[in-house]
Amino acid sequence: MRASAQLLAKGFIRRSVDELKRRSRIAWNLEAIKGVQGPLTLYDFDSSETVHDCIIMSDKIIGGVSDCNLDHVKPQSPQDGPAHARFHGFISTELPQDRPKVDRSGFAAFRTPNQSPTLFGRSFWDIDPYIYLGLRIKSDGRSYFINIQTESIEPTDLHQHRLFARRPGQWETVMVKWNDFVRTNHGFVVEPQTELLRQKVRTLGISLTDRVKGPFDFSIQSCWASNHITDGPAGKSDTTELRDHKGQRVQW
Repeated sequence: MRASAQLLAKGFIRRSVDELKRRSRIAWNLEAIKGVQGPLTLYDFDSSETVHDCIIMSDKIIGGVSDCNLDHVKPQSPQDGPAHARFHGFISTELPQDRPKVDRSGFAAFRTPNQSPTLFGRSFWDIDPYIYLGLRIKSDGRSYFINIQTESIEPTDLHQHRLFARRPGQWETVMVKWNDFVRTNHGFVVEPQTELLRQKVRTLGISLTDRVKGPFDFSIQSCWASNHITDGPAGKSDTTELRDHKGQRVQW
């Protein structure tokens, strides 16, 4: 069998080498026995390439008029903060006139790209050894959600958690327990709940679904898996925008 041009591409070889290094490190450090030695970087938004590779979406796919953009921001001075991705735009709850079956609108989201294959097969994030998801973010205080997509039986399933920001307008670290994510499908909580498939995490994303008309502005520098809280978890709230199929709000 001849290798295709895609398999011989530099990116494919680089990913394969990185995966080999990761597996070798686990074996060399006996991480399967002793436990992991440090955090696992999931995605950095510090370059224009990594930001450009992300996928954005909004209610335009159902005829809505909300607008969203994901831009790479390169600091011009130390006071500007770190290089990061800026997710911004305008939420509109206007319903499409030519689609009478659409009864709600007003959402925007982005996610990391699908992970490309390596010589070892399809790539996934294995976060099984870790307790927390960490994110370095700057929020405007609106109700954002963290969305986790895994290699699940139902491809439209997401595991979601409210992103509780404590210091709107400032950079902060938010830590969320992986076990606290809730399984949802098309925005509704699914019963029975199933545990997040921790060894096969495909993508991570952020969504804004509060359906409040107006501008939004959210920045993110990086996300990682960790066993240590670096800045403490954000405070919880009794209310959430997640609802079950009866329309009742779900408490965390």
